[in-house]
Amino acid sequence: MNLKNSLTIAAVVLTAVACDYQKNNTIKQKDVREDDAYVYGVHPDSAAAQTKLKYTAKPENEVRANKIREKLYGAPEATATTSIAAGN
Repeated sequence: MNLKNSLTIAAVVLTAVACDYQKNNTIKQKDVREDDAYVYGVHPDSAAAQTKLKYTAKPENEVRANKIREKLYGAPEATATTSIAAGN
């Protein structure tokens, strides 16, 4: 039983060592905004700084988004609660 536990622990350790954090999250060209906290945040693991701008809602954009949703997913079906309330 001790050998089985040791092999399991060794396998977990080898798997963890084989993983390279953010190995594939790189780019092979010079990054002109490398030190820009607005784009990347203050640390590689932190979130980027967000803008403080607030935009006014445009109702025509909501209508367009709903048309796109209908085209992609079809017309929304009535839920069970509405059909029960309607007496069906």
